[in-house]
Amino acid sequence: MHDMKAETKGLWLGLLGVAIFALTLPMTRLAIGTVEAPQLSPWFVTFARAALAGGLSAVYLLAVRAPWPHATQRNSLWLSLAGNAIGYPLLLGWALRHVTASHAAVITALLPLATAAAAAWLMHQRARLGFWVFAGLGSALVAVYSVLRAMQMGNDLGHGFGLAWADTLLLGAVVAASLGYVAGAKVTASLGAEKVISWVCVMALPITLPGAWLTWPEHAIAPSSWLALLYVGVFSMWAGFFAWFRGLSLGGPLRVSQTQLLQPFMSILAAVPLLGESLDAMTLGFALLVVLTVFMGRRMANAPATR
Repeated sequence: MHDMKAETKGLWLGLLGVAIFALTLPMTRLAIGTVEAPQLSPWFVTFARAALAGGLSAVYLLAVRAPWPHATQRNSLWLSLAGNAIGYPLLLGWALRHVTASHAAVITALLPLATAAAAAWLMHQRARLGFWVFAGLGSALVAVYSVLRAMQMGNDLGHGFGLAWADTLLLGAVVAASLGYVAGAKVTASLGAEKVISWVCVMALPITLPGAWLTWPEHAIAPSSWLALLYVGVFSMWAGFFAWFRGLSLGGPLRVSQTQLLQPFMSILAAVPLLGESLDAMTLGFALLVVLTVFMGRRMANAPATR
């Protein structure tokens, strides 16, 4: 049983991890730019951030003399690699070329519910009917928000990339990340929390290093975009997981995981100074409603099912 000091430390570490992850959306948009002013390509950001994290991971794994994961563990690590190292950042990057970080924060607020649903499917964890009701309600809210935003923006996009397509990419990113999280969770107990993300990044190096080299930008890039790439490589892809996993371990997953409910609001607030985005009442309102469905849904998921 965790003592109060460990629980408190776990909560603070969990909050630190959430704050690091919350900056991923505005930092990714800063790295890739917009349609009107493109910077780094989403392909390059995806490969380069994982390659940066892979280099740091190799040093860490050598320092702690971590044994090579065995075959059954590697199967889960490959799925985590596909979801967290490639799928999520790539789909997120392409979507953020066309929508604001605040908009993306509302859609990706579904991630905790999607992760719980993926756990129910892949790890055969039972969930009560109430969980699925709130999961459906959260998804419906996101769909309504997307339609309202599309109607609000009208023809302002002007580049033939419909808002619905950007939202489809964001939903794909949510699915990819949730599957990756659950695959990583399956081997966390046997492999160790910090080692899971490190092995994922190291195993991805044969893909990410040549990928980064082949997609290296050919035009001048703003220094702020390079700094944003450095952030998502070092913190979003690697160091954030250290704080997050350690927080879950010390404070207990049930309690610490609730700090993730703050992430969409942190992303929206961070986008104001970093990207000059304005606080939108509709965006904040829908973010709050989606987070409420996630909170209620996770309460249902964590409650013991009646016979």
